[in-house]
Amino acid sequence: MSIEVKIPSVGESVQEAVLAEWFKQDGDTVRKDEPLFVIETDKVTLEVVAEADGVLKITVPAGETVAIGAVVGSIDPADVSATPPEKTESAETPQPETEAPQKPEQAKAPAPAASKTAAQSATSADKIPLAPSVRRLVAEKHLDVSKIKGTGPGGRINKGDVLLYLENAPAGIPEPAETTASGGEPVALVATEERKPMSPIRKRIAQRLLESKQNTAMLTTFNEIDMSRAMEIRSLYKEAFKKRHNVSLGFMSFFVKACVQALQEVPEINAFIDGSDIIYHNYQHIGVAVGTERGLVVPVIRHAERMNYAQVEKAIVDYVAKIKENRLELADLEGGTFTVSNGGVYGSLLSTPILNMPQSGILGMHKIEKRPVVIDDEIVIRPMMYVALSYDHRIVDGKGAVTCLKRIKEFIENPERMALEV
Repeated sequence: MSIEVKIPSVGESVQEAVLAEWFKQDGDTVRKDEPLFVIETDKVTLEVVAEADGVLKITVPAGETVAIGAVVGSIDPADVSATPPEKTESAETPQPETEAPQKPEQAKAPAPAASKTAAQSATSADKIPLAPSVRRLVAEKHLDVSKIKGTGPGGRINKGDVLLYLENAPAGIPEPAETTASGGEPVALVATEERKPMSPIRKRIAQRLLESKQNTAMLTTFNEIDMSRAMEIRSLYKEAFKKRHNVSLGFMSFFVKACVQALQEVPEINAFIDGSDIIYHNYQHIGVAVGTERGLVVPVIRHAERMNYAQVEKAIVDYVAKIKENRLELADLEGGTFTVSNGGVYGSLLSTPILNMPQSGILGMHKIEKRPVVIDDEIVIRPMMYVALSYDHRIVDGKGAVTCLKRIKEFIENPERMALEV
C-alpha cells in the first residue's frame, strides 16, 4: 500500500505553504529520512523527508501553493533493492581508438577545452545527488561539483554552497561559450528579463517592514565602540573557551550579554505597546537576525538573562545549523522582546535598522574598522565599530535610548563590568 506524502503542519497560524522545490524526480527511488522537498511559508522554510523506502510518485509540481495537510505525492514501498543498478563508469566510457582504428580522414578534431570541462562537470554532477535548481546552476557555470564543499544534511550541496564557491572561484573555471551564428560570426547577446513571484517569506518581510514604518514613531541614535578590550579578551581565551565548551567565542555573545544588562536598566526598550497599555517584560528574549538565501529570519534566544557566554554561542550555532538544513520551526521565531542585527558581517559601516514589531528596540552592529581616535589627548589607532539603536519614540524617550546604547558601549569596552554588574 502506498504511503501518502503530505505537507506537514508548522504552526497553528500557518494554513498554506508553497512547495518550493522537489529534490527528487517522479519515479525516483528514495530512502527513509532522505529529503524529498522543501516548503516555504510566510515565516519558515522547512525540508520534508521520506517516511519510508520506496518509489516516489509526484502529484503536485514545484511552485504550487498548497494547504497544510495536502497530499503532494506518494511512496510505493516496493523492493528498492530490485531496482536496476546504475551503469558503471566503464560501461559509459567509449572504447579506446586502438580497438577500432579510424582512417586519418575520419579522425575527429579534439573538442574545445570549455566543452571538455562542461562534460566533466555534467558527469560529476550525475554521480552526486543535487536539487534541480543546484543542478541547473552547476550546468550553467560548467562547475565540477566534486570540488564544492556541501553544508546541507549529509554533506549535500545546496545553492548557497555553489554561490559561495563561485565567489571564491579559482581562475580555471571556464566562462560559457560565446554564441555564434552559422557563419561563425559572434552573435550579440540580447538583454532579457525574468519575472518571478515573491516567496511567502519575502512577502511577509515586505509587509512587516512597511507596517513597522507606518505604525511606529521610529527614531535611531548612534554611537561608536572601541573593540580593543573585547578583541583582547577573545584572543586571550578563545582556545581555552573552545576546548572547554566545544564552541567558538564570538562577539555576538558579548553584545547579547551587554544588551541584557542595558535592557534591565532601561526596561521600556524591552517593552511592547498593546493598545493604550504598555507591557513590560521581566525577561530578555533576544532575537538574532540571520540572513538566509530566501530572506531574513530572526530566531530567538529565550531567557538570555539566564545564560552564560557559552550557552549564548551554542544557541546561535544551533540556530545557524537549523537554518542551513531547513529545520527552523515557527516556535524558534516567536516571543522575542528585543533584536540584535549584525550588518557588519556583510561589510556595512553604518545603517539604520528597522524595528521588528511589536518590539520597541533593535540594535544594529557594524563592521570593525581601524580609525584614529583621541584618547588622553593623543591620537591613536583603535578598532572601532559604529552601533545604532532604533527605538519606538511612542514608548521610549531620547534619554532612555541614549542611556541604553551608552551602557552597551561601556559593557563592550570593559567586558569585566558585565561580570561585576557595574
